[in-house]
Amino acid sequence: MAPSKVLAGARVVLPTGIVTDGSVVVQGTRIAAVSPGGSGDPAASASPAPPDREGPRLPGGVQANAEIIDVRGHWLVPGFVDLHNHGGGGASFSGTAEDILTAVRTHRLHGTTTLVASTVTDDMDFLVRQAGLLSELAEQGEIAGIHFEGPFISPCRKGAHSEELLRDPDPAEVRKLIDAARGRARMVTLAAELPGGIDSVRLLAEHGVIAAIGHTDATYEQTVQAIDAGATVATHLFNAMPPLGHRAPGPITALLEDERVTVELIDDGTHLHAAALRLAFHHAGASRVAFITDAMDAAGIGDGRYMLGPLEVEVADGVARLVQGGSIAGSTLTLDRAFRRAVTVDRLPVEDVVAAVSANPARLLGVYDRVGSLEPGKDADLVLLDEEFALKGVMRRGAWVVDPQLG
Repeated sequence: MAPSKVLAGARVVLPTGIVTDGSVVVQGTRIAAVSPGGSGDPAASASPAPPDREGPRLPGGVQANAEIIDVRGHWLVPGFVDLHNHGGGGASFSGTAEDILTAVRTHRLHGTTTLVASTVTDDMDFLVRQAGLLSELAEQGEIAGIHFEGPFISPCRKGAHSEELLRDPDPAEVRKLIDAARGRARMVTLAAELPGGIDSVRLLAEHGVIAAIGHTDATYEQTVQAIDAGATVATHLFNAMPPLGHRAPGPITALLEDERVTVELIDDGTHLHAAALRLAFHHAGASRVAFITDAMDAAGIGDGRYMLGPLEVEVADGVARLVQGGSIAGSTLTLDRAFRRAVTVDRLPVEDVVAAVSANPARLLGVYDRVGSLEPGKDADLVLLDEEFALKGVMRRGAWVVDPQLG
């Protein structure tokens, strides 16, 4: 048996809270043990105290030949889970297998150890073919499934989707995409107010696929009807939907107030005002928020011209917009940046941010038994952060994707 790895002395974020001087023991691809070490009081761990001994406290039963990695002064959190991601590293999930792997690996370098690949509106025949390719990579464990964003969305709220390729959510066509994904479809975003929308929501729920409300012009009442039919996710809440009004509360109010709904938020400083983000957290509660990237090709690369499906995108100062029309076209966000911003700029509690980037999306995907928290028996997916919440290491299934940077 290969020697275990012991990451010792960190501030570890567990489902039960934050512990100081904690240790995580990794054996093979799994977490073998988690030792709480010192105080379990989150307030006591708000800022690290320098250790008063030569080495970190180790858990009992550590193998004599174990590799001890001293990570005092750092945070250990679960690997990130991204529900909604179109690409990165100059490649998209609408491309070849090589493109898809490039995008996946780019986001792994930023802490996303579990990723759902999102498509963008395109010709139905192309989406069916792409679903087959993505399902193969899901079967190989490279991605956690497929999210179809479009073509079943409202032309009134199309955002960065090609209007001529949009269509009503005919349940037969929705079923065609599900079948093409060979059991790997995880989510479909649609505008439930369109003809066939409610029936499509019911179809998705019956097949165990998440029905997400987004790119929608629905009223409050229509959104409530969709939730009652089985919709459980708000696709990038606030974006690509009517604003909240005091006489026309619209979909935002319905999605925030219903405890059955998880709301996606893009915390990049562009898609949402900080007050809107705080409103969502306050009203939905930390257990119902999932941070997403909605990333496109430029994530991890930089400014320039890119394609999002059939549409050309200009990225300037890190903000992606359509060349024609200027609509925001996804983001260049990575989840490590979202994590850091949420804690240091939005001033959200670390435990709530961990829930939003790991536990909540893992539960939604039905994979919380394997990922989403640091617990014995789960995959050894973890992220190492420094005191300022900058990424300093990434482990996926027990192997370092980013070697620890402890200098």
